[in-house]
Amino acid sequence: MRFAVLASGNGTNLQAIISAVKSKKIKAQLGLVVSDKKKAYVLTRALKAGIPVTVVDPKKFKTREAFDKAVIRELKDFKIDFIVLAGYMRILSPYFVKAYKGKILNIHPALLPSFKGAHAIKDAFDYGAKLTGVTVHFVDEKVDHGPIILQEPVIIRPQDTLKTLESRIHKLEHKLYPKAIQLFSQGRLKIFGRKIILR
Repeated sequence: MRFAVLASGNGTNLQAIISAVKSKKIKAQLGLVVSDKKKAYVLTRALKAGIPVTVVDPKKFKTREAFDKAVIRELKDFKIDFIVLAGYMRILSPYFVKAYKGKILNIHPALLPSFKGAHAIKDAFDYGAKLTGVTVHFVDEKVDHGPIILQEPVIIRPQDTLKTLESRIHKLEHKLYPKAIQLFSQGRLKIFGRKIILR
């Protein structure tokens, strides 16, 4: 199977995925990296690893759906079977989700359904939560909502700063995401409503 990573930022999760592909922990082929930002460092990481990249500029499109259609054309051109979101800071349109229904994975730095949104680590830290973590889930039409594939907790220690908590959560992300991608690529994840059955 061939997959694409969609990303907008620094790309540490992409780097973990690249390493997992090289070490055969992920046996699918990483065929494309797509970004909506031409200066995103994620593109540099991909090019260094010999992975094709493409940039689709959202400013060139009048609607979110028109932008997503352009991204999908790129995915089709590269014969992509499934999609991995890694710090992709755009909400996918219903059109996009329908086109790859059950084939889009995302990672979130909290234990969903708690602390949804773009600032989940800070939100959990500021709230005074004792426990947070990492969730890998399928993407549906709602934000941070799709069926959960894997979750692991991270205890928020009394001595934690936001920086130390972020570091531990990112470390767990880099372990959990490749594992979920491999499970999907092996055809071992079956969706039944909100439940994921591991075969």
